[in-house]
Amino acid sequence: MSEYERVVEVGIGRQSAVASGLADNGVDVVAVDVYDVPVPEGVVFVRDDVVARADATARGDDASLGPYNGVEAVYALNLPVELHRPTARVARRAGADFLFTTLGYDEPSIPVRRESLAEDTLFVATDEPGSRRG
Repeated sequence: MSEYERVVEVGIGRQSAVASGLADNGVDVVAVDVYDVPVPEGVVFVRDDVVARADATARGDDASLGPYNGVEAVYALNLPVELHRPTARVARRAGADFLFTTLGYDEPSIPVRRESLAEDTLFVATDEPGSRRG
């Protein structure tokens, strides 16, 4: 993911290692979560609800992109299946790639391409019109 200049991590929670690593490698990282959580130095935190954001962007209001405006990729780790579609909608509206892992036992609820990682599978949404990876 270090090929991107600006990314958003959805649902960072307490697992900030990826965001921290990206920031250390010069990527501008914005982390969003519905709860206020501490983030490492170099990562910007924005409290945001991706479901509400997806609903707002569905109405065609580009100003409603908020922290997703101008990003190249939206990613999420251990993303619950009920958030696949709303997060994909926000990424699509932002013109960004959408990459994610699931909770391990969930199958993606959107069209994806699979990439094997050392201990997980990375899903890359293939229905994103601006996708540079698909």
